[in-house]
Amino acid sequence: MKRITHWFIVVILLVSCHSPAQQTADQVYEPFRSAWQAAGGMQIGPPLSEPRWIDDALAQYFATVKIVALANGSAVAERLPEHWRDQTPAAVITLPPATQRASLTLARPMNVVQPLQSLPIVVQIPAYRGSVEVQLYDARGRLTAQGTTVVTDGTGEIVLPAGGALGPQWAVALIDGRLAGARSQIVILDAQTSLISGQSDIDSLYPRIKGLMAEARVSYELNGRLISGYRSPDNPLLWLRDHVYQGRGFRYFEHDVTSLLDAFRDAQQPDGSLPDVIDYPERYVKAFRKEVESDVEFLYIQGVYEAWQMTGDDKWLQSHLPALRRAATYITTNPLRWNADRGLVRRPYTIDMWDFAYGPTTISPDGKPAPRHWIEPDTVWGTFHGDNTGLAYALFLLARIENRVGDPKRAQQYYELSDAIMQRLNELAWNGRCFTHFIPEDPTFTPTGVDPSTQLSLSNAYALNRRVLSVGQAQAIIETYYARRDFNRAFAEWYSIDPPFPAGSFGMAGGKGEQPGEYVNGGIMPLVGGELARGAFTFGFEPYGLDILRRYANLLRLTNASYLWYYPDGRPGISGPDTIPTDGWGASAMLGALFEGLAGIVDDSSRYEDTIVSPRWPVEPSITRAEVVVRYPASDGYLAYRWQRNERGIQLYITGSGQTASVRLLLPEAVGEEVTMTVDGVVVTPTIERIGISRYASIALERLNATITVTWP
Repeated sequence: MKRITHWFIVVILLVSCHSPAQQTADQVYEPFRSAWQAAGGMQIGPPLSEPRWIDDALAQYFATVKIVALANGSAVAERLPEHWRDQTPAAVITLPPATQRASLTLARPMNVVQPLQSLPIVVQIPAYRGSVEVQLYDARGRLTAQGTTVVTDGTGEIVLPAGGALGPQWAVALIDGRLAGARSQIVILDAQTSLISGQSDIDSLYPRIKGLMAEARVSYELNGRLISGYRSPDNPLLWLRDHVYQGRGFRYFEHDVTSLLDAFRDAQQPDGSLPDVIDYPERYVKAFRKEVESDVEFLYIQGVYEAWQMTGDDKWLQSHLPALRRAATYITTNPLRWNADRGLVRRPYTIDMWDFAYGPTTISPDGKPAPRHWIEPDTVWGTFHGDNTGLAYALFLLARIENRVGDPKRAQQYYELSDAIMQRLNELAWNGRCFTHFIPEDPTFTPTGVDPSTQLSLSNAYALNRRVLSVGQAQAIIETYYARRDFNRAFAEWYSIDPPFPAGSFGMAGGKGEQPGEYVNGGIMPLVGGELARGAFTFGFEPYGLDILRRYANLLRLTNASYLWYYPDGRPGISGPDTIPTDGWGASAMLGALFEGLAGIVDDSSRYEDTIVSPRWPVEPSITRAEVVVRYPASDGYLAYRWQRNERGIQLYITGSGQTASVRLLLPEAVGEEVTMTVDGVVVTPTIERIGISRYASIALERLNATITVTWP
């Protein structure tokens, strides 16, 4: 007994004689040991793994370096980037190595691929026959696709879809749960916005509009910085409203979405007000604002929020927060813009949001005849609904901004003010069919020659997409527009205002708009059609939304042009020598209807991190397959899906750079109440949403790179 005890003590003493450094060194074998010691030894810590085959070479991982064995029998230490663990699959480091060595390549050369593209991966394992699991990981180290192939005669092949975060994509081969090999950059994933449905009119919309809008892009140096934005179709200057509204379209192809908003922030006045036109030195233009406008501040808030959506840049968003707060304070307190008795935004009597007021032609400050852009003693004041739905929406967005980078208490106040504005507006201006265009502050005032209770003005279409209406209100507005679709009267029901004002109600000094059917006085505007179509898709009128898109696609096909407005008979509206046939405003609204409405991809955060996906392809029975990619070039944010339909079901494969998504699958009309949903083959219980006569089977996804199916008997 004493001999055994003595031997045990000796063993303990021998083990204890080895220092931690010696124990670590004993875990590192040549040729890795020499390279490890040369790189700092214990300063870089112990190995995180045994050697394994990475990129056809044996490699061993440490906390800050990867040591790679060379063909000459030596090894070299490679410094790892700071956040390398966030970009490397855990399986590459943690799984034990297999005894077999796998090499992974592509069956045909592909350096850069799009999401959803098929990757034919070849697995080579000399003298091996059996199953191999192949996994794809994205640039954030997240598993995006996997499958099993059988290797015979040392070779196997499998096809997996590309997806996940943009950048280098990993391919990993496993045998019985052990790592046989990995390729750190089998392809580079990039994304460009695209849409393929097999319907030529629909599929042509995005490339045509993108080409048209390129003609509306303006860039020049201002105060030592290059600014870029999208001009008005009828004016060469950079107007805040035109640029912001065109963001509905340029988000899919524009890299610089912040410089112009920075310039407007820098031009903000001490009272919080903003100009509507920015300086343009080459044209000798200084920043200015048409006095009658009361929507500039909410447009600035909306523009900043949407630019943040595209970039995901919280630091940039926070840099605008003080100016955003000042803008909100100005528009809700300044007596020139705010009616304290009504608790609503006020403005002179303009045609919807436009910048000239009711009354005959006046004289400008420089002594020339002009529309009434200025506030004058006889100006008619009142409440225009579009100012207030726009402000309510902007306050909702500002609350989100506060919750993200500011003060949650302020956020709650903005939410409450947004709700209060809509409650007061509904009581004042909602007439059961739409918002009454203008409610004068002087109850005795009535415009000549028109019944205001029958007028439908264009910001009703904008209200559909501002998250401020009840479902009933939105449906009533859509039905009101649809009821005015009369092709004997006008080629489209996208009226700026209907019925228009009599000739001379708004003096234009000889310019367009003085006569009914011209410009904003009853002209036909694609921007109305686009907003109307997006709202129709959202609120259960999907066939109507598709009908509008197809009519606009046909207009582009026939003319290869898009104007800000048209005469009711279809003639393009030419407001002056600066008019261009590239109406980015209306074209952007149509792109919103295409990608957010028909394709159904709505970013509910930024960079598509949290997305609402509602593919509405069943609205066209002849469409059985659609592939859609939406990308913000201003960041790495994108989402992509493949939608397929067969006789008894719908399948959706979804991928992207983000984290979560709410998936809502529109069910064909003929489908009964009994439906079954699976997510990656696992049965789940969907929520059935009803909007009008439309039904959606919905599920919340906690991760992307998933396949959702809905089947029915």
